[in-house]
Amino acid sequence: MKKIMVIGISAGVGKSTFAQKLGNKTGIDVHHLDSYFWKPGWVEAPHEEFKAAQEEILTNDSWIIDGNYSKTFELRAEQADTIIYLELPRYQCLYQVLKRYVTHIGKKRPDLGCTEKIDWEFIKFIWTTYKPRIHKMQERLDRLSQDKTVIVLRGKKEINDFINKKHP
Repeated sequence: MKKIMVIGISAGVGKSTFAQKLGNKTGIDVHHLDSYFWKPGWVEAPHEEFKAAQEEILTNDSWIIDGNYSKTFELRAEQADTIIYLELPRYQCLYQVLKRYVTHIGKKRPDLGCTEKIDWEFIKFIWTTYKPRIHKMQERLDRLSQDKTVIVLRGKKEINDFINKKHP
């Protein structure tokens, strides 16, 4: 477990928090894809720039990268030895997004260089993409489990238990 992808069902599932805790526990450097994708003012980075940043990270002997980002998913998946998938109920993801917003109003999140924001489009995105993603993620995990370690954590207890166990 040296090259780890942390992915999840939705925004608000806790990918960045989980990755940071795992990084603190293992001593492996953590890279939050949101911080490479979003430039100040919520401007998207050009695709080639975003991809190049990931290619640079992937040259390291070990890493933890959190984020789904489908357009560059395979780039990371090819190099990863471990895929950790987080899944919480949709209402819990929404709650955590709202909690994150309230906690960081007017501040920049530590895993992101932008000031926290929330809007109806983001809430609608979480609500409408949740169910279709379950099937898509399961297909990905089934495919990746052929030659990678795939760890599926569903629910707060499983997520916390994994973080609290000893890791090499």
